[in-house]
Amino acid sequence: MTRALVFPGQGSQAVGMGKELADAFPVAREVFQEIDDALSQKLSALMFEGPENELTLTENAQPALMAVSLAVTRVLENEGGFTLTDKCDLVAGHSLGEYSALAAAGTFAVADTARLLKIRGQAMQAAVPVGVGAMAALLGLDFADAVGVAEEAAQGEVCTAANDNANGQVVVSGHKAAVERAIEIAKEKGAKRAVLLPVSAPFHCSLMQPAADRMAEALAEVAMNAPGKPVVANVTAEKTDNPETIRKLLVEQVCGTVRWRESVLYMKAQGITDLVEIGAGKVLTGMVRRIDRDLTGTSVNGPADIEAFLGTL
Repeated sequence: MTRALVFPGQGSQAVGMGKELADAFPVAREVFQEIDDALSQKLSALMFEGPENELTLTENAQPALMAVSLAVTRVLENEGGFTLTDKCDLVAGHSLGEYSALAAAGTFAVADTARLLKIRGQAMQAAVPVGVGAMAALLGLDFADAVGVAEEAAQGEVCTAANDNANGQVVVSGHKAAVERAIEIAKEKGAKRAVLLPVSAPFHCSLMQPAADRMAEALAEVAMNAPGKPVVANVTAEKTDNPETIRKLLVEQVCGTVRWRESVLYMKAQGITDLVEIGAGKVLTGMVRRIDRDLTGTSVNGPADIEAFLGTL
């Protein structure tokens, strides 16, 4: 078995996330405390207890999801002697999950990752006034058709394919009116469903350029190491382990398409057979089988998952 570790993105957050880990493992509590200290914020209390509307805010959800992923990684290392460099061949993450993957692989310090994601969340939220942008899921169209829908819907505004998640599961992003047009066009072109998503900003489109500029500044100031294993980048769907390339691609990622379907197929072409989702939820695990039925997806989130996973090594 050849293994890749993959790390979830926004949408996998839920009140109570990480609490079982913190209750069961001192090393998980240490990770959460380290991130609370880095942010001068009781993020862990927000994760464990809510309220949900605060946890869902982009500037909180992003570091919170990373916190759970890194806590799981540390527990695997501490409890099971799991070492990323020995037990996997590639890492990847969906949007903000790429930062989690890089932190797990040693490119960023955990505290720096938390601060970067706080800045990223704030910058993405501030880039577009609330109500100006939107995102929609187009289900049942392939990526090329979804790109065509977005181009037809733009009509002088921004509307682009933001997330190529899985076969027949594409998200478009841009100006609200253009995204609403895309929903109607997609239905006319045979989409099974086309629905607005409950997000606070139009991520992964050119309207996010102010956030990309802010991330270029923030990333220029952070120490970076080569990852212990190569990362498959969202915007290229190819692997790299060069810190300067990674820095550049993380800036491009803010406005660029998350090429997740292609990333998974690329990992398969590199010999990967098993994708292990590290952190909250099971979204990426659900996508694996939709992308390629030959691949195995495993979700490692709480203490029972950790015990089961360590038993397979």
